[in-house]
Amino acid sequence: MRLQSAIFDMDGTLVDSMPMWAGRASALVKSHGRVPPPDLDSRVRAFSVLEGAALCKELCGLPGTAEELAEEVWGQIRHFYQHEVRPKPGLVPFLSILKMEGVWMYVATATDRPLAEAALKTAGIDGFFRGIVTTREAGQEKRKGPAVYERALRRLRSTKKDTVVFEDALYALRTARDAGFRTAAVYDSLEPDQEEMRRLAEYYIESFEEMTLTE
Repeated sequence: MRLQSAIFDMDGTLVDSMPMWAGRASALVKSHGRVPPPDLDSRVRAFSVLEGAALCKELCGLPGTAEELAEEVWGQIRHFYQHEVRPKPGLVPFLSILKMEGVWMYVATATDRPLAEAALKTAGIDGFFRGIVTTREAGQEKRKGPAVYERALRRLRSTKKDTVVFEDALYALRTARDAGFRTAAVYDSLEPDQEEMRRLAEYYIESFEEMTLTE
């Protein structure tokens, strides 16, 4: 893999956080001593935290308002990012190689800045990156367009042909590719369409551990 600069998604790409997000509804219900319906997490997957909390309240009879329950969820998320999140296997040696080779790196994430900064620090990888840009700051979700990657590219002072975007989600990978970026698909178990990820991306990474063997 030859590149001058790199833009990394965070959740599911750099850090192993997607199971936490995927299980947030069940975790909330269990924290109140209730048993969640088997399909609860899949039902709230596309919901905001507040919408998911409201559904948990409705289905499981949780106490408090939806807003109060949502704040409980955010508390659990903050605790995870501040104390528990870990880098994906093999990531740190891979980032070390890129840094040693002079590759400039940036994070482009849908997670809000305070949580992203906490996650990178807790995972011990914040020192590898020149900065973070969030979709909120860029004013556009990854599903809707490449603004977050374009902003990161400007800060890296690079070009699309010299920059690889690393993503674990098909929709985000497609957005970056359609915008003219080189792309690397990073395997995460919560992305079901790995064959399409493999087809679209210039590189496909099942594990960063592979990369330290081939670099």
